[in-house]
Amino acid sequence: MEEVDVQPVSLDRLASILPADRAARLEASAVRARASFGDRVVWHVNSTASGGGVAEMLQTLLAYGKGAGIENRWLVLDGDPDFFRITKRLHNLLHGSPGDGGPLGQAEHHHYQGVLASNLEQLQRRISPGDIVLIHDPQTAGLAQGLRRLRARVVWRCHVGSDFANEYTRVGWEFLRAYLQHAEGLVFSRRAYAPQWADDSRLVVIPPSIDPFSAKNVPLTADQVASVLTTVGLVADGDPDGPVGFTRRDGTPGAVRPHRWSSGVLLETEPPLLRVPIVLQVSRWDRLKDMAGVMAAFAQAVSDDAAGHAHLVLAGPQVSGVSDDPEGAEVLAECRDRWRYLPDTTRRRVHLASLPMDDIDENATIVNALQRHATVVVQKSLAEGFGLTVTEPMWKGRAVVASRVGGIQDQITHEKDGLLLDDPADLDTFAALLHRVLADEVEASRLGEAAHARVLDGFLGDRHLDQYVDLFADLVADHHGP
Repeated sequence: MEEVDVQPVSLDRLASILPADRAARLEASAVRARASFGDRVVWHVNSTASGGGVAEMLQTLLAYGKGAGIENRWLVLDGDPDFFRITKRLHNLLHGSPGDGGPLGQAEHHHYQGVLASNLEQLQRRISPGDIVLIHDPQTAGLAQGLRRLRARVVWRCHVGSDFANEYTRVGWEFLRAYLQHAEGLVFSRRAYAPQWADDSRLVVIPPSIDPFSAKNVPLTADQVASVLTTVGLVADGDPDGPVGFTRRDGTPGAVRPHRWSSGVLLETEPPLLRVPIVLQVSRWDRLKDMAGVMAAFAQAVSDDAAGHAHLVLAGPQVSGVSDDPEGAEVLAECRDRWRYLPDTTRRRVHLASLPMDDIDENATIVNALQRHATVVVQKSLAEGFGLTVTEPMWKGRAVVASRVGGIQDQITHEKDGLLLDDPADLDTFAALLHRVLADEVEASRLGEAAHARVLDGFLGDRHLDQYVDLFADLVADHHGP
């Protein structure tokens, strides 16, 4: 197992942008946590140190936890390709999708258990009785029983799910059910995601959050945005004024490096000019994100001159940089095939960006610049656990058009702080919503301002940390515990 090093960050940084009552509540939570937890370590275990919203949240929350004087540690489990194929299958099933259609029988249980047994051997050298262990997503569910035998207090957090049960969700939950009976708490981003067999007494709902001070969300000037995008080759005609620096999560300085678009940052086509309007979707290369549907709807939306001369950028990670997602390369290849069949005039305005992942803080800075540069950000997911790729541009004051699925509908109130698509398969309506924002700068600005206020109110780390303190304090107060 790999331990991820996280440097402490003072709660004062987060408190500096909060209303006074929330800043006071955050400090009170830190005091209560130190008193309740004592010398216990709070461990987090997940499947990757980079490449998704879970890893980004862990970086932030552990940093603030350490800054508050709580001993937080983060471990990433080891797995082989077959293990990650099985857990990706589970990921898709819990979203209500068939995924690759592969089996989840005794052979898959045996392999899943074998990989996690090897990880548990490493955990038993680290975990002390009474420690709190928060294990994340299907990859880790099979650790619960072994961790309880080590007398740890065990909570499982699921970041994915579907609002509606179907044959696929039932198969996925049935695979996990026996493993999860050993967890003392079950945390979901939405109550609707919990399976019917889950005991209400163990359920907690904790929506995700973002950190306004991370490399992905820290303020950038217009000149900095232009310099970043020009340096990495995502726009064609900017004039970078020297290297753009950023602060890494360990506190050391970094700088955005040049990346030639022809080597993979922008695939197949010349980058757009800096001045053109940009429609942006940022996500993993995942079929549930429906990149092909976004391309098709964009072609409809820009067929009218009223939408200007907008370009579409579909941005995802370089597929070799996301260790726990074996489908990424396949989905990217499918998107490239779909792109080749677009009409010539549209194809020149659609760009597939594969962003470097070897430096995750540089990657975050590039995404930050892209989101701030975009005229409108979209997330036309067919299913979504929560959707931090919606939260992030909302914080940056962007107009967002997204599917009314999963946690997206908890963030956006239609017509107030964004626009929601009721049916993700309805390309005509999606194209109309997209055209509406592209054609009306005043409307885009209004939606963006309201979006920023919505994130400030409900989706920053202070609320998230408060809820974790409540959960863990209740857990260790249980007189049956170590």
